[in-house]
Amino acid sequence: MILSREREVIDMCNKVPPITFVFWMIKIMSTTVGETGADYLAVHVGLGTVVTGAIMAALLVAALLLQLRSRQYVPWIYWLTVVLVSVVGTQITDALTDGLGVSLYLSTAVFAVALGGIFAIWYARERTLSIRTIITRRRELFYWVAILFTFALGTAAGDLATEALSLGFNVGVFLFGALIAVIAVAFYLGANAVLTFWLAYILTRPLGASLGDLLSQARSYGGLGLGTVRTSLIFLAAIGGLILFLSIGSSGPRDPSKAA
Repeated sequence: MILSREREVIDMCNKVPPITFVFWMIKIMSTTVGETGADYLAVHVGLGTVVTGAIMAALLVAALLLQLRSRQYVPWIYWLTVVLVSVVGTQITDALTDGLGVSLYLSTAVFAVALGGIFAIWYARERTLSIRTIITRRRELFYWVAILFTFALGTAAGDLATEALSLGFNVGVFLFGALIAVIAVAFYLGANAVLTFWLAYILTRPLGASLGDLLSQARSYGGLGLGTVRTSLIFLAAIGGLILFLSIGSSGPRDPSKAA
């Protein structure tokens, strides 16, 4: 009974949403919106990569401040932050590849090592990498730094597969989707929950990007021809609907002292 009560209190204080099917749906769609939205601002609006990067970085800082100041999980703040982290993480990789000419092989390896280092420091300080206990400021900072690097790594690995290895975004959708399915099966067969979560989280980035390209690219390039604007609006509407659903579902009191 005491352990159940402690678990309930931790769940109420956790700043990260529970891992459900809806969580993964929003995560994939937010990644797609991050990809297509950034492309639209940089290319079609004509802001350029530097101006777009500066705007997105400023918006990310503002969203992170809102997230960190919140005393509980607020769906719209959390997912806004995820979308912006997706954009900035993607832009970091793109800046290295397109701006500085860094090889995708090198950037993928560097981001993988960097993410491993972040996890090592996080575990050394907190003795856990579980996202079910993001209840302190330090753990939340570790969490968001790790999230940023998962997007950077996912972008580099995804571009490596679809561009450098010439697999294309059509194959990319099936490849990364299949890898996530394998991880899901491994989880249900008893594989480590923390490891499978972070592996799936990394892979949703290239899956979402490949899906965005499949929907937005012209038919002559193998896409469905929806364009970046239409794709972004469709996914934003879907994300907004799901966040509204989650907000209504979590509208009850979250204060542990008010729990039954």
